[in-house]
Amino acid sequence: MIYEQHLDKNAANYTALSPLSFLRRAATLFPDKKAVVHGQRDYSYAEFYARCRRFASSLTQWGVEKGDTVAIMAANIPAMLEAHYAVPMVGAVINAINYRLDADNVRFVLEHGEAKVFLVDREFSATAKEAIAGLEREILVIDIDDPEYDGPGERLSFTEYELFLSEGDPEFSWELPSDEWNAIALNYTSGTTGNPKGVVFHHRGAYLNALGNLMSFSLDYNSAYLWTLPMFHCNGWTFTWAVTAACGTHVCLRRVDPQLIFPAIKEQAVTHMCGAPIVLNMLSHAPEEQKVSFPQTVKCATGGAAPPSAVIETMNSMGFDVLHLYGLTESYGPATLCTWKPEWDDLDATQRAEIMARQGVHYVTSEDAIVAKEGSTNEAPWDGETIGEIL
Repeated sequence: MIYEQHLDKNAANYTALSPLSFLRRAATLFPDKKAVVHGQRDYSYAEFYARCRRFASSLTQWGVEKGDTVAIMAANIPAMLEAHYAVPMVGAVINAINYRLDADNVRFVLEHGEAKVFLVDREFSATAKEAIAGLEREILVIDIDDPEYDGPGERLSFTEYELFLSEGDPEFSWELPSDEWNAIALNYTSGTTGNPKGVVFHHRGAYLNALGNLMSFSLDYNSAYLWTLPMFHCNGWTFTWAVTAACGTHVCLRRVDPQLIFPAIKEQAVTHMCGAPIVLNMLSHAPEEQKVSFPQTVKCATGGAAPPSAVIETMNSMGFDVLHLYGLTESYGPATLCTWKPEWDDLDATQRAEIMARQGVHYVTSEDAIVAKEGSTNEAPWDGETIGEIL
């Protein structure tokens, strides 16, 4: 066939898909755009990119290589976000650990994932210290002493994150993966039925799901995304990369607290946020003195069980537009959603909530999803009644 002659892949017509390219593009096109906000500090995209490159450079100086695992246990702070770029820049794999796990489970994750480096937010040092004490091998520990945290917690090592960065090269030369199938992240389920189960993401999947989020959630240059969803959860449902792809602004938040969320929405002109239904419930039932009005509409994505209609109605009245998603760690977070149709706009709150519960339309970046009849791989009828298994 003529189309199989002289049309092989080369650097001019093919490159591996990786979300790392999002940061390089954003820093090139909008170097002065506000990229990250944390408390009283903020970084431009040029500064964000330079910090990630310093981080990557320092990792190589400490012997981190392609295929190594770099674990991090931290709140939604710049260090956690930067790790999502710096670690894969050197071909290593980021393992963002759930800080709600106990020491035994954290130790299991460190051992099972063969972590070579462990970055620890001082707030979680007690759990980390106990986990490290039981390891059967040496591991490089880097403390993160976040200035926005003023609570208890000891330093565990001789080096702190900002010092670690200062030793790196802001012009560090990095490359996209040679194969988009290379691992970018290692995530673990909660371990409710035994030891946590490890799930590996590849660069291609992270890239595609991030773009799926960008399109499904209408992210763009003017978006300001508030981090109310843990970045350890499926890498923040891949919004760690999606917001950067849109050249939007990451607004970091250490704690999910209405007393912090409402002021941040107003002060930072937040346009997007995510969270489990419990977060929406928390916001809708917050004391009136904590609620702050804001002029913009905030798109709020939630996953899992649909919020009660009363919660959705309250959220709408406060200026939130709720989008219902569904996903799994094994599918990079969100994989299906409730694609809203204009003819549903005039339905009452209860009817809207019932429709929103059927978040079964797959992302444009996911090839397919079905509800199969129980015990088979045959698709169940689209009747809104038949119970089955999501495949």
